[in-house]
Amino acid sequence: MLNHMVQYRASTVNRIAAAISDPTRRAIIDRLARGPARICDVAAPFAMSLSGFCKHVRVLERAKLVRRSRRGRENTLELSPEPMRAVAHWILQYEQFWNARVDRLEKFFAGEKEPWR
Repeated sequence: MLNHMVQYRASTVNRIAAAISDPTRRAIIDRLARGPARICDVAAPFAMSLSGFCKHVRVLERAKLVRRSRRGRENTLELSPEPMRAVAHWILQYEQFWNARVDRLEKFFAGEKEPWR
């Protein structure tokens, strides 16, 4: 059971990390953080076709970071930030590790007697 949870969390983190690895998709997330918007309005600033843009949206949908709703011919996108908590949780596991490293580095430099050359 525990192994299943680890695999589930790892696959979730991997899917989200892959989705946010692209600058276009991060820009879409940034835009949707301000509120829901029509897909054509979100796509407008990007120098690509609408079908190319929609491929990016599908990656975000598969990662469950974006929800699409349809009303007639109009598609609206909305940010779904809950899955990012899995990534934040994974990153925070290493906070103590990095804090310890920084503390040791500070002690090292505090103990230096010679100025840098």
